[in-house]
Amino acid sequence: MWQRYGSVSGAGLSDRKIRDTWMADGTAELFGVLANAWKETVRDAVADIAANRAAAKAAVRKAIHQRTLDQAERKRMYTALKRDAWTEDPFLARQMRKHWKRGRNRTHNQIVVRSDQYRTFTRAEDGNIWLAVPGLQRRQLVRIPLNTTVAPSGTLRLILRGGCVEVHYQIDASAMPSSACPTGDREIGVDKGYTEVLTDSDGQRHGTELGVLLTSESDYRKVKSARRAKIRSVAEKAREAGDHAKADRIVSNNLGTVKRDRRSSRWQQTVRTTTFRAVHAVVDKAALIAAEDLTRTFTGRARRGRNVNRRLAAWTKGVTAEALASVSERRGSVLTLVNAAYTSQVVPCCGVFGRRSGDRLHCTRCGVVWQADHAAAINVLHRVGDPDITPHTPYQRVKSIVQQRADRRPDQTADPGLQPIGGERTIQLVIEVDQ
Repeated sequence: MWQRYGSVSGAGLSDRKIRDTWMADGTAELFGVLANAWKETVRDAVADIAANRAAAKAAVRKAIHQRTLDQAERKRMYTALKRDAWTEDPFLARQMRKHWKRGRNRTHNQIVVRSDQYRTFTRAEDGNIWLAVPGLQRRQLVRIPLNTTVAPSGTLRLILRGGCVEVHYQIDASAMPSSACPTGDREIGVDKGYTEVLTDSDGQRHGTELGVLLTSESDYRKVKSARRAKIRSVAEKAREAGDHAKADRIVSNNLGTVKRDRRSSRWQQTVRTTTFRAVHAVVDKAALIAAEDLTRTFTGRARRGRNVNRRLAAWTKGVTAEALASVSERRGSVLTLVNAAYTSQVVPCCGVFGRRSGDRLHCTRCGVVWQADHAAAINVLHRVGDPDITPHTPYQRVKSIVQQRADRRPDQTADPGLQPIGGERTIQLVIEVDQ
């Protein structure tokens, strides 16, 4: 599916059209599995390809917004993009080729089972659930014991991993206990961080253990990968020398991925748990959450070391964005994404570009010292409804707007209601004392 329809050739094709074509030309007879199995696989693969294509369309929409100011022309291109008629438009075709690369799928351990193709039962009263799914032989069911007393429902995804079968299915979010928790009644701005998950506009930090999780795992992988590279080199040299038995033993006993994948799975679960707890804490007091839109990249001039780049590469900002969208939608809070340009470089008190020193942001006009993440969260909240700085405003234009506002008189830019670190409008001196 991915090889044949994971590119422009799959635009505008539905899973039904592909199924009918394969049944007519005899392709389906080559699979050697039951019809329900390969039909569900086709539908699942088409959905994945559509999601992959939709991610590229998000970037193309921004390009359309920047290309023209004519509302009628924008609407025409948006409609063509939505209906997958972009192949006929030269500009849209170029943009889609730029942002949509041919996808690759390495799934080899999963199968999708339709809701009417399996049954659940128990062998004892109040016992665990058993799942019976179709096998490769007609009218022969494969029975799988589950470690739960709750029967799954709907379409299932069975994943064979580590000698165990994982059963994945969707549930109604409104039925979850967390969905019944009330939200706050305030408007809160949040700044996504590395050392913590979120810092809100009140100065409170949420998920402070995230930085330790990211740094420790990144450093561990660095050491482990270096050792595996040495062992792999020994195996390659042995194979070149003709000692294939030694090379096979090294690959089998020293270069496996079972333990690595198990550790990575546990680490990912811990990060997700930490992230979602932090987001829930913010939603507890916010009816509206303003967050940075970090889908756009900004090229910085600062040169960072290898260790810093490696640790930043492990930054799970995508998990944070997913948690914000999921939790806010589930609990009824409004999430608003704003332009992230220069939010951590402008001091909220005077609206000027400050001088950054570590996690401290010094105001060059009044001398107030801000915690950089706290200042960024306040600036993010101020971007909500800003008529001049929209989510699609180029960062060069954002810098010009901020500078023009800062050049006004101080009494027009300063906000006396804002409070820096410690709640006082004074210069703070940080003195380190050797013990």
